[in-house]
Amino acid sequence: MLIALSFISFSLCAGAQSQYIQAVDEYVPAPGQFVNTLPEATADDTPATMAQKCTELLAGGAGQLVTLGAWGGYITFHFDHPVANIEGEKDFAVWGNANLNGAEPAIVMVSQDTNGNHLPDDEWFELRGSEYDNPQTVHHYELTYTYAPMADIPWTDNQGTTGTVPRNGFHKQEYFPLWLTAGGTLTFHGALLPSNVSMQGANYLLAAYGYGYADNTPNGDADACAMDIGWAVDDNGQPVHLGYIDFVRCYTAMNQVCGWIGETSSEITGAEDLHLEASLQQAAQVGCVVALPQQKSPRDLAGRRINAPARGIYILNGKKFIVK
Repeated sequence: MLIALSFISFSLCAGAQSQYIQAVDEYVPAPGQFVNTLPEATADDTPATMAQKCTELLAGGAGQLVTLGAWGGYITFHFDHPVANIEGEKDFAVWGNANLNGAEPAIVMVSQDTNGNHLPDDEWFELRGSEYDNPQTVHHYELTYTYAPMADIPWTDNQGTTGTVPRNGFHKQEYFPLWLTAGGTLTFHGALLPSNVSMQGANYLLAAYGYGYADNTPNGDADACAMDIGWAVDDNGQPVHLGYIDFVRCYTAMNQVCGWIGETSSEITGAEDLHLEASLQQAAQVGCVVALPQQKSPRDLAGRRINAPARGIYILNGKKFIVK
């Protein structure tokens, strides 16, 4: 499922850029106990309004909480510039709300806007985390949730397994995303990481993995929250060299229910380019991507207003823009 918030991206050769998320492009959570509350949603919402709500919670370092729900639920976002892949360095961090023995890992993926349409619809590459080669990791996993109003949400997967996202007494709202109920089902694809749960008396301990996952370690451990674009692999696990990335996607990588604390669901509180200056220096060669409201369309060099610019040179507010 690919649901996008419409925006127009331009390549800007000058201007003040931020190291933080600029906007959320897609928000497609799986069912879960915090869905429809983080952020709040109603049946009148749409993919676009929910993406905007997430933008308000995350953009510019706002640091608020967005839940991804159970396995497969995802969020896609971009910065106001391409994030450069700096050799030998980690390139960006994704912030969550993990705590000690409270890891809810999300797989991180990256993409370039190679077709130039300013939407996150090009090929995606997984960042190879520490569990990629774990024999218990299931690649090419697929799972379908079925809408069951105000009830446990049933699911089936391509491994012949069935189960539910169970309701609990702490969270009494609808668990299925209210703005995505029309089709009756939600299907997700990706990789399933092994269980990270152990018990200590009545307490559930969710151990962190080694590296490469969002919402896996506390934000205070900045290096552990950092991602290297150099970890990117294709669908067959082969390394891919990306000089920069335009979009980031995070999805819940666990399919497990832990008794009274409920399903494991990743949460995201933001993301940051860890070397903004280097990204902008590299981007100066191809332009810095900036997302602008649709009504602020540029003019071409002859002064004509362009609503859906193709590749070329344009003028907006007296500045020159290069659309890649």
